Amino acid sequence: FQRTRRVSSRSRTIPCLRSCSVCPLPSGCTLDFPTQDKPNDRGVSAGRAEDETFPIAISLIASQLSGVSIMSVPAEMYSYGAQYWIIAPTMLIITLIINYIFVPVFYNNQITNCYQYLEDRFSPSVKKFVTFTYVLNIYLVLPIFIFIPALAFSQVSDINIHVINGIVCGVCIFYTMLGGIKAVVWTDVVQGMIMFASCFLVVIIGVIKIGGLSAVFERAAEGDRLEIFDLTLDATTRQTFWTSSVGNIFLWTGYLGLSQSCVQRIVAVPSMNHARSALWIFCVGFFIITSLNCFTGIVMFAKYFDCDPIKVGLVQKADKLLPFFVQDVVGNLKGMPGVFISCVFSAGLSTMSANLNSLAGLVYEDYIRPYKLFKHTDASANLTMKVLILVSGVYCIAMGLIVEQFGHLLQMVVTIASVTQGAVMGIFCLGMLWPWANKHGALWGSASSVIVVSWIISGAQLAISNKQLAYPPKSTSVESCYEYGFNVTADDFPTFHAPQDDAEFSIYNISFVWYSTVGTLIVFLVGIPVSYLTGSQDMRNFKAKLIAPLAQWMLPEEVRQNDFSLKEVNRTSDPTTVKEWTFTVNETQKYKERNGAIEQTL
Repeated sequence: FQRTRRVSSRSRTIPCLRSCSVCPLPSGCTLDFPTQDKPNDRGVSAGRAEDETFPIAISLIASQLSGVSIMSVPAEMYSYGAQYWIIAPTMLIITLIINYIFVPVFYNNQITNCYQYLEDRFSPSVKKFVTFTYVLNIYLVLPIFIFIPALAFSQVSDINIHVINGIVCGVCIFYTMLGGIKAVVWTDVVQGMIMFASCFLVVIIGVIKIGGLSAVFERAAEGDRLEIFDLTLDATTRQTFWTSSVGNIFLWTGYLGLSQSCVQRIVAVPSMNHARSALWIFCVGFFIITSLNCFTGIVMFAKYFDCDPIKVGLVQKADKLLPFFVQDVVGNLKGMPGVFISCVFSAGLSTMSANLNSLAGLVYEDYIRPYKLFKHTDASANLTMKVLILVSGVYCIAMGLIVEQFGHLLQMVVTIASVTQGAVMGIFCLGMLWPWANKHGALWGSASSVIVVSWIISGAQLAISNKQLAYPPKSTSVESCYEYGFNVTADDFPTFHAPQDDAEFSIYNISFVWYSTVGTLIVFLVGIPVSYLTGSQDMRNFKAKLIAPLAQWMLPEEVRQNDFSLKEVNRTSDPTTVKEWTFTVNETQKYKERNGAIEQTL
C-alpha cells in the first residue's frame, strides 16, 4: 500500500500522456472518412448499408460495455461476489430474442429509427410518448457514463475530477459532431480493442503478483466470492441467479435491441443475415469482456482479502477500487497505469458518442423537424444536430457535480434506466407479439408502467436514505493491515445487517434488477385489457409485417394473405448500386415522406 498513498509527478505524467493519447484517435478516424454522396441529415444519424458486419459488432460491444462496466462490475464482484456473472451466458438468450423478434420487424418495415415502428403500429402519440421517455432516460444516465473516466483519472492523479470530465466531454463532442455514425462506429472499433487489451494486461499481471490462478480462486472461495447459483426465490435479495438471469433479460433486451443508438447500427448492415451475424459476434464479445471484468473483481478481492482498502480509508468507495488496484499492482511498470486509463476512457467515449449521435437525430426528427421554425435543408439539419450534440455534452459536464455524490454506480445506472426501460420493452413486445393491442392499450400500458416503476423507485430511494433499506456487502478482513502500517482491527468498523427474512414484505424492498421486469409486465397487464375495452386493433388495414414472424400465426388468415410484401430485388453494400423495391402506391408515398425519394419500380 505504501507506494499508492503518494503518487509522484512523474507517475502522474505517464497515465496522463497515455490516456490523452486516446483522444487523437477518434479525431483522426473522423476526418479520414470520404463521402461520395451529398451530405445530409441521414449521414449523421443513419449511415445505412456502407458499414460492414464486424465493425458494427465491435462498435456494439464498445458502446454497450461502458465505463460503468469497466469500473463498477469489478467493484460488484469485490463487494457482493460472482453472482452478477450470470448475465454473460444469459446474453445468448437475449441475442436470440433480438434476432428473431425485433430484427425481422425492423428489416421488413425498412425502419432505421426504431421508434418509427410505434407510429406505424399504433399512432404518432404513442411514438412521441416513448421517444420522450427515451430522451429522458439518456439524459439521466449519460452523465454517469462519461463521469467514470474522470473518476478513474482522479484516483491515480491529483487533477480535479471536473476538469477531466470537461476535457473528456469536449473531445467526444468534437468527433461526434464532425463524423456522425461512421466516426462513431470506427472509433468504437479502435476503442474496443484498447478496452480489451487494457483489461487483459492488468488482470494477467495481477494474477502473477498474487501467486497464480490457484491462489486467486482459493482466496475468493474462502471469502465467499464464488457463489453463482444462488437459487433463492426471495425478490428482495439484491443478486440471485434469477435476478442476474431473468431480470437482466428484460433489462438488456430493451437496452440492446430497442435503443436507437443500437438499432441504427444493427440496420446499417446490408441484410438481415448480416445484422444477425453482427449480434452473434456481439454476444461472443460481450461474454468475453464481461467475464474478464468479473474476473478482475475476483482478482482484486484475492489481492486485498486480508486488508480491505475501503475499511482503512485508502479508497472512499468500491467504485474507486479498480484504479487503486491498478496503481498498486502495476504502478511500478512504466505506462501500465496509462493503459488502464486508456481502457476506461475508451469505454466512456464509446458510450457517450453512440448516445449523443442517436439522441441528436431523434430529437431533430421528432421534436424540431415537424415544426416549421426554419427552412429544413440538409445543411440546416446537420447544423441543428451538431448544436444538439454540443448542448447535450455541456449538460453532461454540468451534471458531473451531481453524479459525484452518487453511491454504487452500477446500482444507480440500472435503477435510473429502469424508470423507462420496462415501459419501452413492454410496448414493443406488446406491439410485435399481440396483434389485437391498439393505440389506447399501448399508451395506457406504457404510461402506467412509467408511473408505477417511478413510484417504486422513489419509495426505495427514500427507504435507502432513511437507512430502512440496505444491501450490505459480503464481509472483508483487516486482520493483516498491520503489515502495511495500519493499526486497525475488525472491532473498529460497524457491522451492517441485511433486512431480516421474516420482515414484512414491501414492494420498495425488491431488488433493483427487477424494476424493468415489473415495468414490462405492467404494460401487458394494463395494455391488453384496455385494448379489448376500447375495441381492439382494427384488422381491416392491418399489415402482418408489423408483427414478429413468430407471432404471425395469431393473425386472421385474410390479413396474412393480403399483407403488402416488400420484396428486395437488389441490395448490396455498394452505394452506387440502384436499389429496386416493389411498393404499392400508398407505401411508396409513405416511404418517400420518411426517407426521401429513391429509385422505385411500381
